[in-house]
Amino acid sequence: MPQGWSCDITWQRDIRKPLNHLLGPAKIVIETQLRDQLAVERTRLANERTLLAYIRTALALAGGGAVLLQFFPSHPSLFGIAWLLVLTGAATIVIGVYRYLAVRKQLHAAQ
Repeated sequence: MPQGWSCDITWQRDIRKPLNHLLGPAKIVIETQLRDQLAVERTRLANERTLLAYIRTALALAGGGAVLLQFFPSHPSLFGIAWLLVLTGAATIVIGVYRYLAVRKQLHAAQ
């Protein structure tokens, strides 16, 4: 080792190692149950975020259609597109709520 360098190696003993021997399979079961419970909670939160994304998309589509209806009522081609946007927004919210309820039902059945 070059002069002026020092190497301080300290070994720390893992105090959890003896406890693993004492707890054994019970510890594994508790950790697995906690991990599964947290996974279900993450899935529930993801389901809620997805519903909010559906709602946001539906509002944007319906809002775009309403803007076209409000500001361009005399253009027949835009009139049709506007109503198509409004109907697509309504369909999006229906699909989003259906999907949210289906996933929520599956999560409750799994617990």
